[in-house]
Amino acid sequence: MNELKKIKKLTFFFWFLSGIAIAQADDARFSPSEDFEIDYNFFKMPPGRSIGSTAGIYLGHDGASIWIFDRCGANDCVGSNVNPIMQFDLDGNHLQSFGANIFIRPHGMHIDTDGNVWVTDGEGPNGEDPRREGKGHQVFKFGPRGDLLMELGKAGISGDGQYEFNQPSSVLVAPNGDIFIGDGHGGNSNSRIMKYNSRGEFIKTWGEAGSEPGNFAVPHDLAMDASGRLFVGDRGNNRVQVFDQEGNFILQWEQFGRPSGLFIDANDMLYVTDSSSENSGPAGSSRNNSLYAEGLRAASVKDGFITLFIKDPYENGSQEGIMVDNAGNIYGSLTAGMALRKYTLK
Repeated sequence: MNELKKIKKLTFFFWFLSGIAIAQADDARFSPSEDFEIDYNFFKMPPGRSIGSTAGIYLGHDGASIWIFDRCGANDCVGSNVNPIMQFDLDGNHLQSFGANIFIRPHGMHIDTDGNVWVTDGEGPNGEDPRREGKGHQVFKFGPRGDLLMELGKAGISGDGQYEFNQPSSVLVAPNGDIFIGDGHGGNSNSRIMKYNSRGEFIKTWGEAGSEPGNFAVPHDLAMDASGRLFVGDRGNNRVQVFDQEGNFILQWEQFGRPSGLFIDANDMLYVTDSSSENSGPAGSSRNNSLYAEGLRAASVKDGFITLFIKDPYENGSQEGIMVDNAGNIYGSLTAGMALRKYTLK
């Protein structure tokens, strides 16, 4: 009798596991699409220029170009004379470059409705390398041709005041010109959202280190939907948080894994990259509290229901940056892997 009970329990257990496997196979969060292949050679770099670690990638304001913000062909721009901001057309041809000798570690990027280029410098001096002094912990606004129009933050100084940052990761400009900055990149940095008007004057801030709604553990990227809601890739908390522009919490979604990059296209589709779940251990392991595999997921901002998952192949590393053009073509950038991607339908 005891043996029979054991058999029944084992039968139920394996039936339960198989049910989970079937459910995951039918669930786009777990079931990767096989419809895409990756082109690593789409972007035609200038002669003698290689791509470096790249978190920043964004669509031009008119939809006719792609902007890249890399780490000067290396892991940072310390001591480099290379221009880290590059523009390409939709055929992958290089158009222009600028921004040399300004940054330590390029990170976030946004193109506003006037075509201005906004970028963040996510590190500062470390007390060891004199080439870092007087740089870092800032957000910059460039005109479309590379003229420097605005600086936010204090060069080389980290802090938590109204006009100070500590490892700013992301920046976004709303249609009315208000500036939002995701300030912090883990460790002893900040964990907050900063809001300024179009002149760079402080309006408000919200959030601190924590996992409660409205708090953050690395506000790694920002996006805004057509209704004006602000989406925050709260990577350390394995979630996307959504706010109104006054910082009021609306909702959070955990079905995107550990969000590194966010992009909302003209159809209000949200694209999210997870570049770090499996880097901290296999999905579900004791070293990784994310249930999801690394890759790219897409969902409507209306309901967050995942309709596309492209698993990261780990060729040259995992993808952080994400951008989608007006024709629906997907592009990505890698930090650890130093590569750019275009996803094409097979």
